[in-house]
Amino acid sequence: MMRFLAAYETPSDPAAFDRHYREVHVPLAKQLPGLRRYTISRGATAVRGGEPFYLIAELDWDDAGALRAAFASPVGLATARDAADLATDGARSMIFEVEEV
Repeated sequence: MMRFLAAYETPSDPAAFDRHYREVHVPLAKQLPGLRRYTISRGATAVRGGEPFYLIAELDWDDAGALRAAFASPVGLATARDAADLATDGARSMIFEVEEV
C-alpha cells in the first residue's frame, strides 16, 4: 500500500481552515481515483521538539501506480490546487510505502 501524508501547520484562522477543509477539500479529495482510505488526525503532539501539527491527513492507495494516476487525474490536479490554497500557513507532505509486519 502507498500512503500520502499531509501535515498542516496551525492556520492563522482555524475556523476558516476547518470549514474549507471539511466542506471543500475533503469532498474533492474523496473523489481521487483508487483512493482506499482517507483519515485525519488532530491534536498531534511532537515527541522531540518542534511545534505539533494542526491536522494530519493520510490517504492510501493499493500501489504507487494507483497513487500517481490519482494525482495526475483532473481531480488530482484540482485537489493539489485546493491544497495549495488551503495551506497558506504551511504544510509538509510525503509519500511512502506501508508494510504490515
